[in-house]
Amino acid sequence: MDSFATSPVFPDLVAAAGNREVLTVSELNEALALMLDKEFPLLWVAGEVSGFTRAASGHWYFTLKDDDSQIRVVMFRGRARLASFTPKHGDHIEVRGTLGMYQPRGELQLNVDTIRHAGAGNRYEAFLRLKAKLESEGLFRADRKRAIPVFVETVGIVTSPQAAALRDVLTTLARRAPHVRIILYPTLVQGADAHEKIAEAIALASGRAECDALLVCRGGGSIEDLWSFNEETVARAIAACSLPVISGIGHETDFTIADFVADVRAPTPTAAAELVSRSRNDWLEGLSILAMRMARTMERRINQSTQHTDMLLRRLVSPKAYIHQERQQLNTFEARMRAKLPDSSILNYQLSGLREQLRMVASASLGSKRQHIRVLSTQLELLNPQRILDRGYAIMQNERGQIVRSPADIPVKRPMMVRLAKGSAEVVVDSVQQVLP
Repeated sequence: MDSFATSPVFPDLVAAAGNREVLTVSELNEALALMLDKEFPLLWVAGEVSGFTRAASGHWYFTLKDDDSQIRVVMFRGRARLASFTPKHGDHIEVRGTLGMYQPRGELQLNVDTIRHAGAGNRYEAFLRLKAKLESEGLFRADRKRAIPVFVETVGIVTSPQAAALRDVLTTLARRAPHVRIILYPTLVQGADAHEKIAEAIALASGRAECDALLVCRGGGSIEDLWSFNEETVARAIAACSLPVISGIGHETDFTIADFVADVRAPTPTAAAELVSRSRNDWLEGLSILAMRMARTMERRINQSTQHTDMLLRRLVSPKAYIHQERQQLNTFEARMRAKLPDSSILNYQLSGLREQLRMVASASLGSKRQHIRVLSTQLELLNPQRILDRGYAIMQNERGQIVRSPADIPVKRPMMVRLAKGSAEVVVDSVQQVLP
């Protein structure tokens, strides 16, 4: 009683009990509960799960133990619903809570608000460090994310051939898109070397480039089971992949580094398969919507074209009516022109007289010219050298073609040309006699 009385909590408890030296069991348990609340802060405790029970109220009850001791644990429904996993017998976990007293039975218990797998604290710190490093390098940027093709013909899957996740993916693809070709890149998804095998499978798929999209998937599990997808080798393999990558790892509440690096994160492997396999009904519905849009567009265009045609028809005049209109206008112009023209009968009579006079003058002038030409022709004929030659005369030319007019010009012993009435002859003169006057 003395040690208890020295506690800073005890004086308050005595006052609450009416300053009595003897306490009831309820008062004692209440005092202990109050002291535990004040003396023990929020703390983490590690141990093995034993006797897990989920009550109808939704609360969790189990025992946390190690090799030497154990303690009762309670996790109320509001906190249990936020837990990322449900512990089972034999799990090694870490819980955060406050030490309290269940007063009706006087039992010490740990009131838990957070639960995680053993070692998760260190793993979580490693997770945060790697996440910050890769984020600073820009591997999580939205602008480097690639869109999943709308029409996927071939899907690559990186997972374990024995994984339940693979069966879920294959079932989903067969149901939604049986036409899609599937290529499996088998790998370990759990264990010490699993991250290296996963990275190698992703690199193989990237190098072959035989798929339209790549699924990296694994079913749910503990943080240890999923840890391979938190390794840097896997993250960098996804970042370097030439194909759009969809991650479908664990459950909806599970997040890994691979999810942040992938082009698209799916909450589950089944959801990842749904992302690359738009169902036949969705395509038919989309085609139906497009057909309705096309029909409305065509109807609108036909109506507009018909309206435009009607407008053009109102402006269009038939060729017959157009010709009749132009002929009427031509007749009008002809009538106007006739009204403005002078009387041409007198002018035509005068023109006929002038034409006759012109003909007579031209005829007389032409006869006179012809007579004059005949006279000139006779005179020219008399002067024609050919007529002189016809009377027996000849024309002599020296070797240069010059006419010889004097005996002195006659070349001696050299050829000369003598032109006669009917031809010419080449002669050589032996001697020349001068005729004295």
